[in-house]
Amino acid sequence: MRIPRILLTAPSSGSGKTLITCGILNLLKRRRIEVASFKCGPDFIDPMFHTTVIGTKSRNLDTFFTDPDTTCYLFEKHAAESQIAVMEGVMGFYDGVAGISTQASAYDVARITGTPAVLLVDAKGASVSIAALIKGFAEYRQDSPIAGVILNRLSPMMYSRMKELIERETGVAVLGYVPVLKDCVLESRHLGLVLPGEVEQLQQKLDDLSEILEESLEVDKLLDLAKSAGELTYDKEKVSTVQCGLTYGQKGMLSEPSGDKHGLQKAKNKKVRIGLAQDEAFCFFYKDNLELLEDLGAELVPFSPLHDEKLPEELDGFMLHGGYPELYAEQLSGNRTMLDSIREAVECGLPAIAECGGFMYLHQEMEDMEGRAWPMAGVLEGRAFHTERLNRFGYITLEGAEAFGMETGPIPAHEFHYFDSTCCGDAFLAKKPLSKRSWRCVHSSVTLFAGFPHLYYYGNPRFAEAFIKRCEERGTR
Repeated sequence: MRIPRILLTAPSSGSGKTLITCGILNLLKRRRIEVASFKCGPDFIDPMFHTTVIGTKSRNLDTFFTDPDTTCYLFEKHAAESQIAVMEGVMGFYDGVAGISTQASAYDVARITGTPAVLLVDAKGASVSIAALIKGFAEYRQDSPIAGVILNRLSPMMYSRMKELIERETGVAVLGYVPVLKDCVLESRHLGLVLPGEVEQLQQKLDDLSEILEESLEVDKLLDLAKSAGELTYDKEKVSTVQCGLTYGQKGMLSEPSGDKHGLQKAKNKKVRIGLAQDEAFCFFYKDNLELLEDLGAELVPFSPLHDEKLPEELDGFMLHGGYPELYAEQLSGNRTMLDSIREAVECGLPAIAECGGFMYLHQEMEDMEGRAWPMAGVLEGRAFHTERLNRFGYITLEGAEAFGMETGPIPAHEFHYFDSTCCGDAFLAKKPLSKRSWRCVHSSVTLFAGFPHLYYYGNPRFAEAFIKRCEERGTR
């Protein structure tokens, strides 16, 4: 399938990728172009901004979690109905696993999907040196897909001269510039950008930015570059979900199991009802995870630990994902009926997944950002406490234990948190890639999986199968 596509990247984090990506997405939307968007890497917040702009769910592409064929499958699945796909890179273009590898970098995603890359370069305070930087990035790898440059924070008076210099010295096309934007910035907090709903007049700011970009970018050349992307090719028989027994229906969507005795098993009797914590405090989850659960027979039932009195009725399982519970600790603690409902459900054997912030919520106590401790669900003995730095940050592989009482094999995961716990769990051994570092983590039983790691289920669909099976067993009682 030939899908027009580009990847927007930069030499480093903090280069304005998300703001400019959202501006370009909004610009394309205003031109009535059907666009799909993606974020390279495991980030939860940047896709929320994409979603706010284009009105559909943005997806992650992460080559630590998924092999090349599965990565291409997921891209095709979500971009097939669009006229163009726009990917936002992660960190610096070549920055990948363990800080010493290009695996899981924006370069890796562009290489695997055959996507032309556009480098966003901060031009403030530099001139000829920008050409040296661009040339270095474009030639660092023989198969580098960098095919265009956008100059950020550049004076309009300098653009024509810089464009001529860079194209002459590097051979890379300059596709426009972004002037200094004083009134259009995205603020950050400890886990990254603030959430889209917290940015005042976000849509107006993006509309204003899009009008600027219409004048300062060579949009038609950007679209031509996207159209130059070749046909997307991959081996469907090697896609991880196909190996597990889920087969292709129309338009590449997953359908009924293949019947392979080693295949991933869907719920057999009926849809299993799984509660999904979803509110201001619990908002970090991968849409692909939710859709895979639905493919396996789940009916997802949203609920709010902040605002609802108790869990929904007749659940077969529930999920507490990450987010910002530390910002709502007093309110969460004050909702005693919900806390009691969740504790009693776990104690009665209702299958549950609790990741990061959801894991913290299950503790006896959780600190807020000021270090004040608040009573929580009391499922786990211990206290979740605030620290001044990221803890055990980055990719890991969970090894050496069963999930929901079933053998799954190694599970790729990711940690990103400024909190720690007096009871992190010890069911799994977390191993850092390309490193000798490891640690014990996660509380795991036949009905509970709770810990700091975030999981992306396509990395090991057996985990999703194990959870669905336990929920189904619960539903047949």
